[in-house]
Amino acid sequence: MDLQPVSFPQWKTELARAELSPELREAFRREILSYLHHCKVQRSPASAESMKRYLSGRERQSPGPAHSTGSGQAREALRWFYRAAKRAAANRKTEDGGRMAEAREQSPKGMRAGLPGEEGAGVVPPSPSQSQAGLRAPASEPGRDEGVGPAPVSPPRQPRPQSWRKDHPPTAADDLGRTPWERDLIKASRERGFLWRTEETYREWAVRFAGFMAPRTPYVAEGKDVAEFLSALAVRERASQATQKQALNALVFFMQEGLHRSLGEFEFQRAKRGQKIPTVLSQEECGQLFAGLSGMPRLMAEVMYGGGLRLMELLRLRIHHLDLARGRIQIFAGKGDKDRVTMLPERLKPQIERHLERLRLLHEEDRANKLPGVWLPEGLARKYPQAGVQWIWQWVFPARQPSLDPLSGMTRRHHVTDSTYQNDIRRAASLAGINKRVTPHVLRHSFATHLLEQGTDIRTVQELMGHSDIRTTQIYLHCMRKPGLGVKSPFDQLGQWTPPPAPTGG
Repeated sequence: MDLQPVSFPQWKTELARAELSPELREAFRREILSYLHHCKVQRSPASAESMKRYLSGRERQSPGPAHSTGSGQAREALRWFYRAAKRAAANRKTEDGGRMAEAREQSPKGMRAGLPGEEGAGVVPPSPSQSQAGLRAPASEPGRDEGVGPAPVSPPRQPRPQSWRKDHPPTAADDLGRTPWERDLIKASRERGFLWRTEETYREWAVRFAGFMAPRTPYVAEGKDVAEFLSALAVRERASQATQKQALNALVFFMQEGLHRSLGEFEFQRAKRGQKIPTVLSQEECGQLFAGLSGMPRLMAEVMYGGGLRLMELLRLRIHHLDLARGRIQIFAGKGDKDRVTMLPERLKPQIERHLERLRLLHEEDRANKLPGVWLPEGLARKYPQAGVQWIWQWVFPARQPSLDPLSGMTRRHHVTDSTYQNDIRRAASLAGINKRVTPHVLRHSFATHLLEQGTDIRTVQELMGHSDIRTTQIYLHCMRKPGLGVKSPFDQLGQWTPPPAPTGG
């Protein structure tokens, strides 16, 4: 009994190439679609065994000579589908093996243990605490025997797949996943032009879910399995609402778009959302923080505070996003893939102009060195292949040195990394003696709070911040220096009160 799932998402392309008459090709297409719809309704993966059951069911429902022709055509269509899927899988395996052999020849001996696709490659051995907790490795191949119930959810952050060396990650063309289900996810992600960071995040959640499902394969997962995983995040791991929502989005995409599994409606335990008051700096503390920075990190912090930008919005700013003449910053494809306009402080214009003059020299140097253009979204790069070398598309805050692009394998200039900027902010806060947990996002919180304290209309603040819901903006009302109507503490109204004497030295 062959229960191994058949993954063949490119069957339409292969069918179009098949040496069949147009009439037979169209008949095969209808029969295959009918079978895949049957799999979707039955919530079962495509496999040789399910094809046999499907054909037997058709013969039982409509016996007789008239139906035998249609049944025979369905049998021929599914036979073609199954054999073509097996050939595609064999070709994919051969290509992976060829890449592994080529990598072995080109890599130093000491690096071979970490080659993608080899036994143990890209997998961090579990720590003793993980082993004791009963964590299970994800199933390596689909179609393994059904086992007992799902394993416990893995720790909140799983290590990312290791590359050969930390400074030489595998390129997108070489990093196609180790298992069929991971390859299906990567293919779906790249067909939709996801950012590299999004693809990595979705892969991490898919790996965690596969570990939760083990020894079963994700190909047999249903909505109830996803619900159990999400509930475990909330109940056992006390994950935040944002973390659970990220996991939900990743797994729905993984199952429905990557594995073509219909999840249907499912309920799960929602993570509790407590009322959290953001950390906000006073205007005096903001000044102290900026004084502890210099050069480009200081300008980055001042632009972030001056316009209320999110971290990645700041890092991904390009030259044409700055409208110096009108004092505006245009944010493209921000959170939720939304565009918006925010303010560019007048007093920062001279600094930005000097900064752009230095960037122009760096840009000319990169062009003289024949450096590839900066990264562009996939659709834009196809439409305007030379845009990456044009001045207006350069990063406003570029990295000091060019580095390897994990998507293309090119060495090009990227923007400053988030970790570099975060470390700059932490060091400056420590030097300034600010006794708060200061991160770059605190500057965004401070921007919104200070606007409200100045009497800015909350709807205006909502637009500048890019909030979809006014309730998100209303959180900053709790951070204002004088919430409500400026009510004073009753302690400040005490008529008879003298401060305690200062302690005397021993």
